[in-house]
Formats: sequence, C-alpha cells, structure tokens
Amino acid sequence: MSRAYVWIDVCVKGCRNVVEQVRSVAHEVELAVSAAMAAELPAELTGQDPLVRRSDHADFQSNVALALAKRAGQKPRDLAEALRSHLAAVPWITSVELAGPGFLNITVSDQAIQSRLEQRADREKLGIPESRRTQIAVVDYSAPNIAKEMHVGHLRSTLIGDALVRVLGFLGAEVVRQNHVGDWGTQFGMLIQYIFEHPELSWRNAEVDQAGTEDATSALDTLYRAARAEFDADEAFKARAQRRVVALQSGDDKTVAAWREIVSESEIAFQRIYDRLGVLLNRDDLVGESFYNPLLDDVVDELQRMGIVEESDGALVVFFDDILGPTGDRVPLLVRKRDGGYGYGATDLATIRYRLQELKVTRLLYVVDARQAQHFDMIFRVARRAGWLTDEEAVHVQFGTVLGSDGKPFKTRAGGTVKLADLLDDALRRAREIVAEKDPELDATALEDIAQVASVGAVKYAELSTVRTKDYAFDVDRMVSFNGATGVYLQYMHTRIKSIQRKAAEAGITEARFDTGLALQPQERALGLLLDEFDATLDLVADTLEPHRLAGYLYSVARAFSEFYEACAVLKADSEAVRANRLALCGLAARTLAQGLSLLGISAPERM
Repeated sequence: MSRAYVWIDVCVKGCRNVVEQVRSVAHEVELAVSAAMAAELPAELTGQDPLVRRSDHADFQSNVALALAKRAGQKPRDLAEALRSHLAAVPWITSVELAGPGFLNITVSDQAIQSRLEQRADREKLGIPESRRTQIAVVDYSAPNIAKEMHVGHLRSTLIGDALVRVLGFLGAEVVRQNHVGDWGTQFGMLIQYIFEHPELSWRNAEVDQAGTEDATSALDTLYRAARAEFDADEAFKARAQRRVVALQSGDDKTVAAWREIVSESEIAFQRIYDRLGVLLNRDDLVGESFYNPLLDDVVDELQRMGIVEESDGALVVFFDDILGPTGDRVPLLVRKRDGGYGYGATDLATIRYRLQELKVTRLLYVVDARQAQHFDMIFRVARRAGWLTDEEAVHVQFGTVLGSDGKPFKTRAGGTVKLADLLDDALRRAREIVAEKDPELDATALEDIAQVASVGAVKYAELSTVRTKDYAFDVDRMVSFNGATGVYLQYMHTRIKSIQRKAAEAGITEARFDTGLALQPQERALGLLLDEFDATLDLVADTLEPHRLAGYLYSVARAFSEFYEACAVLKADSEAVRANRLALCGLAARTLAQGLSLLGISAPERM
C-alpha cells in the first residue's frame, strides 16, 4: 500500500519546518510501472519515463511498451504483457488490461484513493511538498511608469506575476518581488519645470481627491501632455526644461525633491490599484530605474574590459551575428548613447548583474510583453558572455495582448488606451447587476461586498485561465457569468460546498472522515483522483510558468464536484459511514478550491 512520507530537509538558509509529502496515486503507479520495467528491460532502459497518464479507459494508462519495444528488441504487445504480469501482482492495483498495440490500462483500488485523500485532509498544506525550497527567485512584474496612469497593458504582467509569486512561494521558494518602475528620464525635467512654473495646478493625491478627479497619476499625465505641447511650441520653455534635466541629473536639491514627490505620489496611486486587485505588490517592492543609476558606469567599464561592447557611430553597443534586421544588418543592443547617456539596455544589464551578484538569485523571471522578446534575449546573452549568468535560469515570461470584443487591441471609443481603473469599474458595475438579478433581496452592503469579490475574481480568472502567450478578448459579460469557466462559477461552487457543511452543522452532523473500507461511486472516484492531482498541477505551473494550468485544473475540480453532488447524496446518504466519507470529500474539495483560488489571487467566499 502507499504511504505518506515525512522528511526533514537540511537547513541551508536557516531552519525551516518539517516538510510533509503525500505521494499521489499517479506517482505510486509510476513507481510500480518503473519497477516492472526494471524487472523486464535492460539496465540502460530502466530509467526511462514510465509514461503514465490519466485515461478515459481506466484510472491510468501507460504506453511505455510502445515507446521502448524496438530498443528492447521485443514486440510492443509482448513487452506490455510482460509488464502487465508484474503490475497485476501489486495489491492495490485491481486491474491491468492490455489494449490495442501495447497500451496498459491500469485501475487502482478504492482503498488506494481513499488513503491518499485521508492523508491529504490531515495535512495543513494538503500534503504538497515544498519542492522549490532551494530556489531564490526574482519575479519582475507590473512595472508602470511614474507620473502615468496604469492602463490595460499592465493588467497581464501584474496578474501573471502575482500568480507565479504565490505558487512559487507556496512550493517553498524564496521569492523576491520586484516592481521595476520607470522613474527616470529626460521627461521628468520637462514635467518638473512645468510644475514649477504653474504652482497653482493641483496634482497631488490629496488635492485631486478633493477635486473629485481620479488620482495623482491621471493629473500628472495631463500635466505632462501640457508640458510636452509647450516644449514643442515654445523655444524658451524648451531651453528651461533642458536645463532642468541637467539639474535633476546633477542632483540639484530643489529639483530632486520635486522628483521624489512625484515618485511618491505616483506610488500611492499605484498602490490603490494593487489593493483593489488584491495583489501582493506593495511600496517595498518598488525598485525603479533610478536605483541602478550609480551602477551604470561600472557595468559599462566591465563590459569594455571584457571586450563585449564595441563602438559604433560614437555609441557603445553589443552585436549578435544571428540577430539581423530586415535589410540583413546586425541589430545591436544599445548600451551607451553617443552623447554619453544610458538607455534601457544599460539599466537592464545593471539590473541583472545586481540581482545575480547581490541578491544571489537562482531564477530570474521577467513578466513582460512578448514584444520585448528580442531585447531580453540580448540582455541574457550579454549576461552570459560577461559570466554573470551561469547556472541560473533566466526567463522572459512573455504574454500576449488584451483585445476588445471586436478582436482588436483594447481601446477607448476615442481610440485611447483603456485605464485599468476604468476596466475594473466596468467589471464591478456588471457584477453588481448580475448579483442583484440573482438575489434581489440582498441588502446594499452585502450586494456591494459580493460584487467586489466577484468582479475582481472574474477579471483575474479571465486573465489567468488564458494561455499567457495568446491574446484574449476582455468581455465583461462573459467574465461575470455564473456559468462556464469563470472565476464567479468557481467562487459559487466553493460557496455551495460551504453551504453543505453549514447545513450539516445545523443538523448536528459533526462526523466527516474518510473510511478506506468503503466502496466508491464512479463520481467519487473521479473527484478523488482529481483532488489527488493538486500537487502535480502546482509543480507543472512552477516548471512551465503557466498559471492557466492551475486555472483549468480548478475548473475541472468544480465540474467534478458538481457531477459528484448531482449523483451522490451527501446529507441523505444511505449510511452514517457513507455520509461522513462524502462530507470529508466535500471538505477536501473546498480546501483544494480555496487554496487553488488563493494561489491565483482570487478569494473564495463562504457565501455568495
């Protein structure tokens, strides 16, 4: 029979708690097939993947005989039959059928499933091991620009990054959140000069809040556009703005103080959006471009000493023989401009060097738009040439575009960029309407609370259930639906389970425990096997950096629970033992849904 294994990890970065792992049934089947392979195959083939997968024809299927027969010098069916004889002797495997050209269809006992569920229910983290506890991972995400409003383009980076932070942290990784905001550049000189010349204008959060406008970033964005127009039209203002840039870069006290206030007010505005979205980012995670300014000269000097950069038309660049432009010319990474200024290339090189050498990270994740793929490819290559990036993993976690219902990039009716706050307002408005239709008796406070939870969950699930490299349409009506693969449906299913548990408590039914001696109905087996896959799903998300795999898994759990509840009476079960077993299954399903939703940053309400 399968067992739960407990081990104490050797403390590397300080003592941690004992880690408890429950091996899944799928993993036990893999071990059983591997043992059969060891008994039947040459030594050089015994370490191969046993190729065990879930199946519609049985609990599991292995096609390893098809994959290895030729190398083993046997016919696939003959090898499959030899493996079958070993698997049939395993006491908790009830059936092994040979199908087709050499498939092995494997069915496990009800007791094997029940024992797993019982062990998971007894553990605080559902028996999921901290499989990433040796990792130190930097996750670089969100990255709005100071003095500019967050828009729909920031949604994907913020939510994907937040989900990865949560999953990696849950699996034991030491996660460093980094919000690489754009807080430096010549545009700030122009904006500061305009503010100095128009002290009567309101732009701080406290001022614009009183005026009834949105926040400091919207006000500053408006001032920047006015400053830009004056810069282009008035040579005298242009000269003053350019002198202000020099003052900022040289550390003039008055100018730097104004810049810092602009940064601070923008951070406050960003935090309002983050709090509304319920993401983990806070002001302590903000590390702007300006943080790396003191490092730029040294980074470029080091690259020059190594002969990695070269001069081209007065600028310092890095060329790559296989990165070519439309005319066949090599495309450079610009490190230092001909006027001695630095661009994004130098800042990103300083950033990656700092994270590797100072933060000692083992995994670097940049959650950034797919259009930056070439840029990050260049950055990672230069870091490897310089010897900064060696065994560490650096990944550009790229994503597609948010589209409107017309299939085109999401824009306002006037053709402008959609503000993130406006997008959330639309989702809240529609969620409020849907909830009111579902339950007209709700009081205003309860309606607002449920609408808030549902709208944010709807936006997050729509984002995170999409393959991140693909574009998707922002459709508010579909997002807030109580039917189909939506965040609202998953939240509703969780409240449904909690309602069952409340009714049990109200009826004085307190016993909810798994009984490994009971026979299971097909729907119970299906739900149980699915709940047992939670840890494998999280490992897959951590490996692939694809949150949609968790989102899809949770939808499957919700559907499986619905099918179980329709087919199997819980509170009116045939016996107390069956009722207690099914209540335990309800409890484990609720915990799995709640934990999974939490890892996506979605709340799991008890009532809805």
